[in-house]
Amino acid sequence: MKKIISIIISTLLCIPLGMDAQSILNTKHNLSVNGPGSVKSTSENEVCIFCHTPHNARTTGPLWNKADPGNFYTIYASSTTNAVIGQPDGTSLMCLSCHDGTVALGSVVSSPTTISFGGVTTMPAGRSNLGTNLSDDHPVSFTYNAALANANGQLKQPSNITQPVSLDKNDKMQCTSCHEAHDNSYSKFLVASTQGSTLCYSCHDKTYWGNSSHSRSTKTWNGLGVNPWPHTTYTNVADNACENCHAPHTAGGAVRLLNYQHEEDNCLSCHTGNVAATNIQTQLTKTYKHNVYGYLGVHDERETPLMGSKHVECEDCHNPHATNNTTATAPNVKGSMQGVSGIDLNGSTVNPAPYEYQICLKCHSDNPAVAPYTQRYRGVGNMRQNFNPTNVSFHPVAEAGQNPSVSSLIGPWTVASKMYCSDCHASDGSGSPAGPHGSNNLAILKFAYDTARFPMLGAGWNATDLSMHWPLCFQCHNVSTVTTIHTAISGGHFMKYVGCNTCHDPHGYDGSIGVNGGSSVSAFERLLNFDTTVIRPNLTNGKMIDIPNRKCYFVCHQYPSGTGGMYHVHLNTGSGY
Repeated sequence: MKKIISIIISTLLCIPLGMDAQSILNTKHNLSVNGPGSVKSTSENEVCIFCHTPHNARTTGPLWNKADPGNFYTIYASSTTNAVIGQPDGTSLMCLSCHDGTVALGSVVSSPTTISFGGVTTMPAGRSNLGTNLSDDHPVSFTYNAALANANGQLKQPSNITQPVSLDKNDKMQCTSCHEAHDNSYSKFLVASTQGSTLCYSCHDKTYWGNSSHSRSTKTWNGLGVNPWPHTTYTNVADNACENCHAPHTAGGAVRLLNYQHEEDNCLSCHTGNVAATNIQTQLTKTYKHNVYGYLGVHDERETPLMGSKHVECEDCHNPHATNNTTATAPNVKGSMQGVSGIDLNGSTVNPAPYEYQICLKCHSDNPAVAPYTQRYRGVGNMRQNFNPTNVSFHPVAEAGQNPSVSSLIGPWTVASKMYCSDCHASDGSGSPAGPHGSNNLAILKFAYDTARFPMLGAGWNATDLSMHWPLCFQCHNVSTVTTIHTAISGGHFMKYVGCNTCHDPHGYDGSIGVNGGSSVSAFERLLNFDTTVIRPNLTNGKMIDIPNRKCYFVCHQYPSGTGGMYHVHLNTGSGY
């Protein structure tokens, strides 16, 4: 009789009867005495009874033999979800009758007594025991329809979801969309392979992913540090795909099911030199850095690109679904920054940003929380204004510079060149990774840049002195040419007592022609924008440059008397302004 009942149930549930690889008999869901798992009954020989019964079954499922858990669940929530997620129902509730850890494994409707499991009662602690807090698990029991796919933009239309993945009869996503309780061919009772995130892509269709390094890289873990893939059996980046960063169940970071709660840990599990070739983590320990460790839960994918709340996370500059190794020429974004939002020179949102500087402007433009290092005559650290192509002068980040002749440039730089913010702001040291992750130099600069008010080079200063104090500048400008020019100005007084930063704003002069003494373009060309703690406006007329007398006024001199000014001679012609 028992044999007949088993055949009937197996037929109804489409359960193969043999001992082949497809049979439930060979899986942990065989909770009978003869089951292969460590958790099993100490007395019951039947296999199906733990879930099914031929008589007096519950109507919640196919010949269902377990009671409704009756629990209230904390469900998944995220600012980026468009689904209406409610309490679990349907087949998901059936799964939870064991997997929420509140109902005894041996508690079945068909038996007045609980089937014995020895010292075990409910699901043991571990990743399979989801608990009643499902906020760190993939959402279930929500309607997956065309409206949801259209609103999300990165989900496949339900009509394009094909077997073995399926929605239930009410068009809802359930546990059974991804799991088949009777078949463990793909591990974890999944209906399809997760290699290369094949299963995930049955529903998800992330923009850029096909060309992303995270979908293609065959890099493997070198065995050092923390295992980047603790919950998979795959051994390279491409095979792990989505699970490089995400965990569908019991995720460390509930929002978006990230492996780790701290956003940066999801990146640095690989980008420490143990999988990716470069060690970003080392850069983040340097004196000056984009301090991703300093913030938790502030960044949100749906936040306004123009930074309202000061923070920085890896994903502010990098889109992990889009990043790749393609190269570009300034100011176009490189592959490592593709698919990231930005702010253009007008202060408007661009998504995705086509230019690198637009990504930088998310924080370094109209955000008052980012203060400048030097108090200048014009500008308050707003790079959107400093790089405006209508300005008198600017480093050629957004457009080629205004000056038609820059004699000090080192090839291949020309007056027609454009540059990246990261040409100057990047990790210091030979062999360091590209980009402004961290540096021992001020302002995350690739090379040192002396901002001291009075470097005091002393008598006999020369090109070597300049190279030691401002090596950043002399990556592009010929130090000998600069030495010759400044030696001719007031006997070298400028470089003897004050440095590049005193007179030149490395970003740009935030002002137009004719402002406060600038009667012509030449008045504030060449990035002239004085450090007002060293050079101050004339107390008589408020001008930084006294054009008729060819003077600017230093704090170390008495001014505005006739002896209070220092002569500043035009760098090209020798004429004063």
